Amino acid sequence: MFGFKSGGSRTVTTSYSSGGGPVQTTTKTFRYGGDGPGMDIGSGENGGTDINVGFGNKFGGMANYKFNVGGGRGGCGRSISQRPNVTGRATRKEKKNPFAGVLNQNYDQIKAKCLAEGILFEDPEFEACDNSIFYSKKPSRPFEWKRPTEICDNPQFIDQHGASRFDVQQGELGDCWLLAATASLTINKTLFARVVPTDQNFTDDYCGLFRFRFWHQGDWVEVLVDDRLPTYYNKLSFMHSAENNEFWSALFEKAYAKLQGSYESLKGGSTCEAMEDFTGGVTEMFDLRKPEDKLLTIMMKASDRGSLMGCSIDADPSQLEAVLDNGLVMGHAYSITAVKLVDIKTPRTSGRIPMVRVRNPWGNEAEWKGAWSDESEEWRFIPEEEKQNLGLTFDDDGEFWMSFSDWKQNFQKLEICNLGPDSLDEDEVQSGGKRWESQTQSGEWIPRVNAGGCRNYLDTFWTNPQYKVTLVDPDDDEDDLCTMLVGILQKDRRKQRKEGLDLLTIGYVIYKMKDDAESDGPLDLKFFKYNASTAKSPSFINMREICGRHKLPPGTYVIIPSTFEPHQKGEYLVRIFSEKANQTGEMDEETGMIEDQGNRKFHHYPPSSRSGHTAPSSARRKAPTRNYDHMSRREALEVLYNALNEETEPTEEEHEQEAALKGSFRRVAGDDMEVDAYELQGILNAVFTKASNVENFKFSGFSLDCCRSMVAMHDGDLSGKLGFDEFKDLWNDLRKWKGVFKERDTDKSGYLSSYELRQALHQSGFRLSNRSLSALVMRYSNKESQIEFGDFIVAAIRLKTMLSSYKSRSNGDMAAFSVDDFIQTTMYA
Repeated sequence: MFGFKSGGSRTVTTSYSSGGGPVQTTTKTFRYGGDGPGMDIGSGENGGTDINVGFGNKFGGMANYKFNVGGGRGGCGRSISQRPNVTGRATRKEKKNPFAGVLNQNYDQIKAKCLAEGILFEDPEFEACDNSIFYSKKPSRPFEWKRPTEICDNPQFIDQHGASRFDVQQGELGDCWLLAATASLTINKTLFARVVPTDQNFTDDYCGLFRFRFWHQGDWVEVLVDDRLPTYYNKLSFMHSAENNEFWSALFEKAYAKLQGSYESLKGGSTCEAMEDFTGGVTEMFDLRKPEDKLLTIMMKASDRGSLMGCSIDADPSQLEAVLDNGLVMGHAYSITAVKLVDIKTPRTSGRIPMVRVRNPWGNEAEWKGAWSDESEEWRFIPEEEKQNLGLTFDDDGEFWMSFSDWKQNFQKLEICNLGPDSLDEDEVQSGGKRWESQTQSGEWIPRVNAGGCRNYLDTFWTNPQYKVTLVDPDDDEDDLCTMLVGILQKDRRKQRKEGLDLLTIGYVIYKMKDDAESDGPLDLKFFKYNASTAKSPSFINMREICGRHKLPPGTYVIIPSTFEPHQKGEYLVRIFSEKANQTGEMDEETGMIEDQGNRKFHHYPPSSRSGHTAPSSARRKAPTRNYDHMSRREALEVLYNALNEETEPTEEEHEQEAALKGSFRRVAGDDMEVDAYELQGILNAVFTKASNVENFKFSGFSLDCCRSMVAMHDGDLSGKLGFDEFKDLWNDLRKWKGVFKERDTDKSGYLSSYELRQALHQSGFRLSNRSLSALVMRYSNKESQIEFGDFIVAAIRLKTMLSSYKSRSNGDMAAFSVDDFIQTTMYA
């Protein structure tokens, strides 16, 4: 337990080591408000850490604010798979994540402290400063942060008319995509109340604290903000309501900006991105230049189910948000607020025509000027009762109607956000509402490990993560087909803009599995070389999420998410929506070892019968007898060298060959017939360096640490030495691994790529999960993710040692170790 209490600031220096390199040092300066701030850190419940922080008046008076890091009890029981970390070690992502504090703020605790001390909350995680607005430049004008109580006399969170699409007016920020989604959100009162808690105001227990909820990469998170807003000449600079005293939309935008890192991070985006963050749904995109046959039906069903929809026209590259003659704006995001069949009566005809209601988030006179626009003559053919049912207004509010045919001809893209399975409560489901079944998996593309690129790069494509999906029951309204929506979402790319990173170009491919034999582990290169895909993403595109709708027969399928180019790093979320329940999981191997795979025993033939290849059968039958106990050291090493390269099958001369090895071992080991790591290094380097010279095989020799690992692999009594029997087993392993390395080093570079390593380990009898393989590549590869021969041998030795130790103590999926046993097993390896 340690603690400190002071005013002003304190710089904390932390030293840590990952175990694989020198000690590293980080420093961080913590600044605190007045009135006795302090921090105490100690052990918490459930294996975590309790942190009590007193921030003083500057941070809203959160005296002794407490939160827990690590530990904790069980999860929420939803179907989501997270990529695990190495147990018991701090992660670099946690240390570098500047948004971790956002998720650790507690609304009830902060509010209670602020009310108790009579002060207004000031958010330390999103300060009222220029850096919260722009990360790449200084503001062109001096913004002044003001609370609503300083802007007007009677501020309202939501006015007496309730939240509506007219409360969403665009300011100076280029985030029309966010405003279009927000306007759509106001139409669904249930979804709106989840994202924007409506019980907030500026009167009852007001302390300058407001909260909002967003779906963030698989989880619903609560984001807290203070109510200081950027203004210029006492006017809100960014999103605002048409009513000057209504502030929910401005605070909502601030909370979303906080989640993404800054206001500037909201510039440029797709409506579907915000729609997903408001609903947890998955978004489909439609190209209206190639419309679906049943597009109107799809849109009407989506509207009836409360789905959020947006549309747009591709931007003119030479002009920003160019206004067309018909009043529509290019490169601008519109929200669709209704899709209806409207009754019409004219002197010539009567009936129902499909209509689409569209809203421009600018909320001004920039509206459609064609048929069915505000006050157009077509409206005189609509009965007054129908007009009232439509809520028809002719104000310059940015909202207008279009016929479906005009809408389809003038817009080019449509986005529909299908709501997630938790968007309907049980009462709605029981009353006939339908919801999707969903499965979620988290993953990561690691360069030269499992970032294989698209199908164009066949040699590495098979190393991408693979997810198996089993579709069992066909849809109710389809002929023996199952609907499946697949979404691949990139994590944190908007936040990482300030680090110079942008969206990756991503997509996916779907393959049909033919039988259960293919489902034991990841599919290999051979499968993808000789099998065609069943379906794929609409394209590879640099958007946050790529999504596709597929109609497939019941069966088992494999989804391969990938970047377009190989060797690109990124985290992602796989989401699979289906009308009926499905079974989903990552295809992975169970880590283990096949004892005898590829094992070829040692056999020796006299030098006179060798020609660098297998000896003829006559030589195998008539190998001369020799006294191997009186060889010189040079002759002994020559015998070992010949044995290293022999690849014949067992013959009747096996005893003769073993005698040769034993005699050679005695000559170099001495009368005690044991070698330590130093002696073993001399033996092996004399033999293997000669092999590398003769065979043009790049290798400079085994390190002493490698030889210590070789001894440890067979040294169960901790003597630090190997006897002949142990040496013989080691020798057979080295022969096998050397042969595998040479075979898999197809370009004869003297290195294995990380992709070749996977095959080499498999051929050597090792089975590794994706996570274990990733750890091994990180530990033993060089900067180019290449593994040289010596590191390959060390990796194989330690794998065999650790797996053998685990197997000796395992009871099913677990193994029990005392502290001493665990340290001996991990340190002496």
